[in-house]
Amino acid sequence: MSPPSGNKTKLSALTLAALGVVFGDIGTSPLYTIKEVFSVGMHPVPLTEANMFGILSLIVWALIMVVSIKYVAFIMRADNRGEGGIMALLALASRSSADDSEKKQRIIMLLGILGACMFYADGMITPAISVLSAIEGLELAAPVLHPLILPITLLVLFVLFWAQSKGTATVGALFGPIMLLWFGTLGVLGLLEVLNYPVILNALNPLYAIAFFETSPWIAFVALGAVVLAVTGAEALYADMGHFGRFPIRLAWFGFVLPALILNYFGQGALVLQHPESVKNPFYLLAPDWMLFPMIILATLAAVIASQAVITGAFSVSRQALQLGYLPRMHVEHTSESHQGQVYMPRVNWGLMLAVMTLVIGFQSSGDLAAAYGIAVTGDMVITTLLAGIVFHYLWGWSKARTISLVVLFLTIDLAFFTANILKIPDGGWVPLVIGIIIFTLMLTWKTGRTILYAHLKNEAMALEPFIEAVGAHPPTRVAGNAIFMTPNPDGVPHAMLHNLKHNKVLHEKVVLLTVKFLDIPHAPIEDRVEVGALGHEFYKVSVLYGFKDEPDLPRDLKLCAGKGLELDEMSNSYFIGKENLIANRNPGMAFWRKKIFTGLFRSAETITNQFQLPPNRVVELGAQVSF
Repeated sequence: MSPPSGNKTKLSALTLAALGVVFGDIGTSPLYTIKEVFSVGMHPVPLTEANMFGILSLIVWALIMVVSIKYVAFIMRADNRGEGGIMALLALASRSSADDSEKKQRIIMLLGILGACMFYADGMITPAISVLSAIEGLELAAPVLHPLILPITLLVLFVLFWAQSKGTATVGALFGPIMLLWFGTLGVLGLLEVLNYPVILNALNPLYAIAFFETSPWIAFVALGAVVLAVTGAEALYADMGHFGRFPIRLAWFGFVLPALILNYFGQGALVLQHPESVKNPFYLLAPDWMLFPMIILATLAAVIASQAVITGAFSVSRQALQLGYLPRMHVEHTSESHQGQVYMPRVNWGLMLAVMTLVIGFQSSGDLAAAYGIAVTGDMVITTLLAGIVFHYLWGWSKARTISLVVLFLTIDLAFFTANILKIPDGGWVPLVIGIIIFTLMLTWKTGRTILYAHLKNEAMALEPFIEAVGAHPPTRVAGNAIFMTPNPDGVPHAMLHNLKHNKVLHEKVVLLTVKFLDIPHAPIEDRVEVGALGHEFYKVSVLYGFKDEPDLPRDLKLCAGKGLELDEMSNSYFIGKENLIANRNPGMAFWRKKIFTGLFRSAETITNQFQLPPNRVVELGAQVSF
């Protein structure tokens, strides 16, 4: 029985949208992969028929093993209530081994943070190499335009990042059709050249890849550093799963993207074997002369779409990391009224733009940038495999033998690519490592610093129950209205309350101790959004629960307290927030230089007022100096 026409229409729309958003990165890899394998550089592969067949066999089986089997068949099943990505996988792995030792939990946390850092590094290199390699086609069309390649690339990148604040809904509607045209063009151009040299299809046989390693093991190993460029973007299938679901992504991959990519790579291989001089840029030379400028325009659009997907992914990962406590509060703007996942984060956007432009200016060609590409991607792949193995065993209940056998298979491939990319470190591979180390240090310092600070404040806090009993025994003046004190410690008296009572000598008729908790699930059910507990003497303890993809809005969600026995008139609410001024000391817990970094991040954090959408005219901040 066929599905209803309405479901077919919805599936077609989702598949087309997935084509536009998910596959941009992996779809632009043909622009530079074959060129980089045989290009004149530190580790070029000699151009022979045997080597070309070996390279093409490695590419096609990398696409099958890494993308089709690892990500599509297995990793995409490890979803956190429909959501994917490294932070969702971190939450799953942490939850699946929650009863284990603190040391194991810390290792899982470190792996997750490191994976996120690799994603950021990848997010900086992808727009740079994709747009630059697309614009470099101008040099083939008119060599006199070579001096304009860098300025045009920088202009395209600036427009791309400037447009982020406008939202992607309108432009996003064009992504699917453009990528449909892109992959269709890749497939047709590749097929036409394959028909001229059909023997190239023999490279589909994995024996050619094996023979390549047997006859030239060192050259084959070095070539993996360039072959991996063909699978960059595989992590996007998992990261964007929450937007489209598994089936539309799988349908687009197996039904259209994979065949188009294989045809194009094989077409480039056939062209180079017939015309060795075309190795300087086989992608563009695959097209007839009249088609060169249209291909440059189409490739630039595809590169922009690939970059857009990475930038959007950086916003999504940053927001998840922020709400899971790995980044300081940042301003988040919602660019769509109907899709809460479409967000814009100015700090992330402009920081990413500066990093991408710096890479373009520093490396100046896609060939040089390719040396920096790979370390971040393969590092992320290794970490994904390790975290997935934890989920397979502890959450899915797989036996150790089954888990280890699959993880070893994936790790063998991942580590082969990773170690091959280590050879690129002197040529530019150090760049993503430095980026990753810096972001890793900042994220870990923020997470550790928050833990130390909250433990310090909790130890100094007065116990809540005796305080309420004292208020009941010797009540201060109670004034009309509701005082809502935001505190991370629901069992202690907030510093802001003590300051208010000390200086103003009054308490409001209703006092609410409000704690916001972010769960390791994407969305907290609305029926469980608030928890209310009465403490006596008109004191209440309220917890508001959010998933890491939920949009915090306290005034909206506090209305839910009415159904739990606590009526709060929005016009009578006053929000009291502690404003700590941190002073780093040399006490144990964290190195002094990291404490200095933490205090800097703490001071630069977005205000709680903006993060939780509090009405500014109803917020009272009470300061305190804290030495930690």
